[in-house]
Order: sequence, then C-alpha cells, then structure tokens
Amino acid sequence: MNVKAAVAQIAPRLGDLEANIDLHLDFIARAREAGAQLVVFPELSLTGYTVRDMNYELCLRPDDERLDVFRRESADLVIILGGIEEDERYGVYNSAFVFDGGTTQTYRKIYPPDYGIFEEGRYFLKGESAALVHTRFGAIGVLVCEDLWHPSLPMLQAFDGAELICVISASPTRMAPAGGRSLYDINSEHHRALCRLLTVNMVFTNRVGYEDGVQFWGGSEIVDAGGEVLAVCGSQNEELQTAMIDSEAVRAARRESRHFLDEDPWFLQRELARVIGGREMRR
Repeated sequence: MNVKAAVAQIAPRLGDLEANIDLHLDFIARAREAGAQLVVFPELSLTGYTVRDMNYELCLRPDDERLDVFRRESADLVIILGGIEEDERYGVYNSAFVFDGGTTQTYRKIYPPDYGIFEEGRYFLKGESAALVHTRFGAIGVLVCEDLWHPSLPMLQAFDGAELICVISASPTRMAPAGGRSLYDINSEHHRALCRLLTVNMVFTNRVGYEDGVQFWGGSEIVDAGGEVLAVCGSQNEELQTAMIDSEAVRAARRESRHFLDEDPWFLQRELARVIGGREMRR
C-alpha cells in the first residue's frame, strides 16, 4: 500500500453540521493541494464531541444527501471523518465515515467510554465489528479513539491483513499526566509501540480547541511500521500534515523482527476459549 496521507487536525463547532462541512471542505482542498491521496479527520468531526442529547438531531444515515459533497470530493482521494450514524433500527453510533470514489462505508466505535468525564455510553450504541474497510489502496483498519486502547482491536485488524490503521480521535486533556509527561508523549509512545509490535503503519488524527469547558490536545501524527513518527501536529492549532506511507516500511519491519508473522491466532483462539470457559465456570 503506497499512499500519501494527510492528518486534518481541526476544531469543529459543537452541533453546527453546516459550518463543520465547510471546514472539512477547506481542509480537503488543502490536502489535495498538498498532493494527499488520503485525508483523515478527527472523531465526531462533523458534529463536535459533547453532543449529549443532540445525538438524534445530528445523526446521519450513510446515504444521507448531506454527505453527497464528500462522495463527490472522494473522486480523487479517500476521506475518513467522524460523525453520528443512524442504523435501520434508529439506533445511533459514534462512527467513522469512509468515502472513496463516490461510495460510503462506516465503522462503528466498539468501546464508547462511560467513565470519568466521558458520557458516550449514555448516548451511543456499541459497534459489533472490527472488519476492515476496502479502498482503492487496499483494505485498511479504522478505529475510533478508545478502541485503540483495547489491544485486541488493532491486533484483529492486523491479523485481517491491514498494513495501515487509521484512528480518529477526540481525546481531551482530562488529568495531570504522570511525572509531568504530556498526553502527546504518552499517546505517541502507545502508537509507536503498537506499530512496532504489529508492524503496521498508523494515521492518528486528534482534534484541537475547547468545547464545553474541555480542551483537546491535538498531537495528530503519522507513524510507520518501525515506530518512526513521520509527521506530527502541534497541540493548539488547526493544522494539516502529510507523509508518504508505503508497504516497504511493513516489509522492512517484518524482516527485521518477525514476531507478528510468528503470532499464532489459532493458539490465541484456543486459549481464549479456555479462559472464557473458566470464567463461566467460576460464576
């Protein structure tokens, strides 16, 4: 997979779908001018993050005509952005929308958090699949924020054949980092470790700005399969950064250390069945 990727680190307006669409179009134009073939926006970039009970007002079906503009814009590049998806049962999800060549695919967040300052579990259903999305550049993994902190999900996507995982995020500055380390340092360490262990490339896009008294720390970045940061954004401002991603980084990482190639999913399946079975017996 050879693709020039862009992280579009933006500060969407809470509840203002029209203004946020315009903001996306501005950054899509900037990404196109920079030669990007893939542009990735933050989590809930169409709506803002703290939507609470506006969730039903702001939800969209994948075929909603308000998304036609992104289908048109995806004629020459793949666009990944965040929004609220309504399904055929009228349930709503925190989703990534993927536009490619006029088509629309979605990935629904599997672990909407409901602890500390987070309230997503009150307003969104849980997704039920970590399946890859299929693009002109091949199959890629897509995750939404908290999903990346559950190692099973990026591992499943790597097992499924993803050489690139795109993560959309709206991560707030919510606590004093341990030992004075910044949230960017902590999260980037996490990204680089996962890229090395799974030997995959990663595009991580976080938002910036303030919303409902909460600050978002930015730090969007592109990391290769060897754990090298190829591009990174600052913590305060809207910004676009690009980097070239290619399969050679994955090949080189897997030749240098073949631990992922030696990983045995059948062993994992058997042992998970044993562990889960043991838990059931102890209930």
